[in-house]
Amino acid sequence: MADTTEEEAGAPVSRPRKASWRYIGPGIVVAATGVGAGDLVATLIAGSKFGYTLLWAAVIGCLVKISLAEAAGRWHLATGRTLFDGWRSLGAWTTVYFAVYVTVWGFVYGAAAMSSSALPLAALFPDSMDLKWWGVLCGLVGLVFVWFNRYAVFEKVMTVLVGVMFVVTVYLAVRVTPNLGDAFAGLVPVLPDGSLIYTLGLIGGVGGTITLAAYGYWVNAKGWHNTSWMKVMRLDNRVAYITTGIFVVAMLFVGAELLHSTGIALAKGDKGLLDLADILADRYGTATAKLFLVGFFATSFTSLIGVWHGVSLMFADFVSHYRPSVAPAGTPRDKTPAFRAYLLWLTFPPIALLFLDQPFGLVIVYGVIGAFFMPFLALTLVWLLNSSRTPAQWRNGVLSNVMLAAAGLLFVVLCVQQVRELPW
Repeated sequence: MADTTEEEAGAPVSRPRKASWRYIGPGIVVAATGVGAGDLVATLIAGSKFGYTLLWAAVIGCLVKISLAEAAGRWHLATGRTLFDGWRSLGAWTTVYFAVYVTVWGFVYGAAAMSSSALPLAALFPDSMDLKWWGVLCGLVGLVFVWFNRYAVFEKVMTVLVGVMFVVTVYLAVRVTPNLGDAFAGLVPVLPDGSLIYTLGLIGGVGGTITLAAYGYWVNAKGWHNTSWMKVMRLDNRVAYITTGIFVVAMLFVGAELLHSTGIALAKGDKGLLDLADILADRYGTATAKLFLVGFFATSFTSLIGVWHGVSLMFADFVSHYRPSVAPAGTPRDKTPAFRAYLLWLTFPPIALLFLDQPFGLVIVYGVIGAFFMPFLALTLVWLLNSSRTPAQWRNGVLSNVMLAAAGLLFVVLCVQQVRELPW
C-alpha cells in the first residue's frame, strides 16, 4: 500500500459518501468473528452469579470495542496504509511480536475453533460421528469456503449466520421472561463482592480478539479505500457492536433468569453451552434446545471462518512487506500464496491437536502472547493515531484518546490476570 495519503499526494478525494444501511458489512463480520462460544459462556456465568448487576459492564464493553474497531478502520482510510504497515513504522519489535503471535496463536486457535464448532453438531446429531471428526469436517469446510470465495460471498454468509445468532439469542431472552426493572437497575455501575474479574471480563472479553485488528482489512476488501468512506465506516462499526451488545445482553438475561434464580452452575469453556442446552430441554422442550444448538453452531462457525479469512489477510500483508515478489502486482490479497499458506496453517497442523492433549509448553506460550495482544492493539493505536503518521484531520480527539487509553489499561489488567491464571 502507498505510504502517503491522497491529500499528501495531491490526488482529489472523492466526496464523502452518505452513511447508509445498504453499505453495512465489515462491521458485522468483525463483530460476529469476535464473539465466540467461550464469550457467551463467560456472559452466562456472569449472569448466573450476579444476575443483572453487571449489565452496565456489558454496555461499556461494547463502547470499548466500538472505539477500537473505529480506530483501526480510521487508520486504514485516513492513511491509505494497513495496520501492519503502521505497526512496522513503530519499530522492529512489532514485527517480531506479530510473527510469533500469528504462528503460535493460529496453531492453537485452529484446534479450539474446530472443537467449538463441532460440539453443537455432535449434540444435534448424536452417534453419527466422533467429536474429533466433526471438528476436522468443520475445519475443512471453513478452508474450502474461504479458499474459493471472494469477500462479497464471505460477507453475505457471515451476515446470514449473524441473523441466526440474533434470532436465537433474542428468542431465548424473551422466552425466559426477563425482569426489566432489575435489568434497568443493572445499568447503574456497582461491583458486588467477588465480581471484579467477571466485570473486567465482560468489558474486555466479548468481541475482543485479533479480529478487531482485521477490521481495517475487511474495510479495504469491501472497497472502502479513502476518507470519503469515513462516515459509512463509523455507521457500520456502531451498528455491528450494538448488535453484539444485544447478543451479550440477551445471554446475560438468560444467565440471570435461568441460572441465577435456580443456582445452576455451568461448566467453564464451550462445554458450558451444552449444559445450557440440557437445561433448556428440561425447561422448554427439545425444540428450544435444538434451536439453541443451531445458534451455538452459528456463533462458533462465524468465529472460525472469520479468523480463517481475516487473520489470513493480515498474514498476507505481513508477508508482502518482506517478500513482495511472492504475489504478482495487482493480485487480490485473499488470492495470494501467503493468504492460502496461512489458511493451510490454521487448518491442517491444528488437526493433530484434536487427537492429542495440547502440549503443556504450547499452552503456556499461547496464553502469554494471546494475553498481550489486546493491550498491544489498543496502545499502538493510541501511538499511531496521535502521531504525524496520521493526517491531522483524522488524529484522535479527546474522546478517542480517553476510550483507547482506558481500553489499553483495562487490557493490561486482564493480561496480568490471564498470565497469573495460566497452569505454570
